[in-house]
Amino acid sequence: MSKSSPPQPVWFIIVELLEKKGAINDDELFRAVKETYSDLSLSSFNKALIKLEIEGLIHVSSLTKSKKNIELIQKPEEGKGPR
Repeated sequence: MSKSSPPQPVWFIIVELLEKKGAINDDELFRAVKETYSDLSLSSFNKALIKLEIEGLIHVSSLTKSKKNIELIQKPEEGKGPR
């Protein structure tokens, strides 16, 4: 039996986790988000990161060829999120 999707969008969960934990690597963040969204694919996760980075809410930098560091730049305004 699979969990039903939570009411918050993926980007909201990502921002919430970054507020709590600060800068975090992408593997750790993906595992944390999967605790809420068990059926989340890596592709969907990366799309959410790209959207948040384009909106100027997060900054993604390379640690190694396959690892990224993700940090929150600013919290979205109340009631607003990425388009």
